[in-house]
Amino acid sequence: MSDVDLYPVAEKAPEQVRTPTGKPLSALTLEAVMSGEVDARDVAITPEALLLQARIARAAGRVTLAENFERAADLVRVPQDLILDTYELLRPGRARDAQQLLDRAAQLRRDYGAERVAALIEEAAAVYTRRGLFVKRY
Repeated sequence: MSDVDLYPVAEKAPEQVRTPTGKPLSALTLEAVMSGEVDARDVAITPEALLLQARIARAAGRVTLAENFERAADLVRVPQDLILDTYELLRPGRARDAQQLLDRAAQLRRDYGAERVAALIEEAAAVYTRRGLFVKRY
């Protein structure tokens, strides 16, 4: 079976997906939720599940979608407040200079192993410098 044949994973390869607590996908039933066997930690996405989706997307020729899944896998363990702050920092006119973006990229790489996201932020720093997007516009 090729990677593209795994889609949709829940139907064709559920054994390849586990919850963050290690439960198989088949354990996520309404009955299990109602009985308390499954909680919020069990329905969170894992980096492994996102990387599997990336493999499928790449096999289907959807390279950009695959890259987005890969970056999402990087972000699973990053605290939500840091993700939101990074999003705000990336809005044009929000960062004061390229160094502020490069520092955030370094932090994500160092503290969370978010290599792909860090590379994207470094690329943004170069583009923002070239286009003059560090000056507050409003």
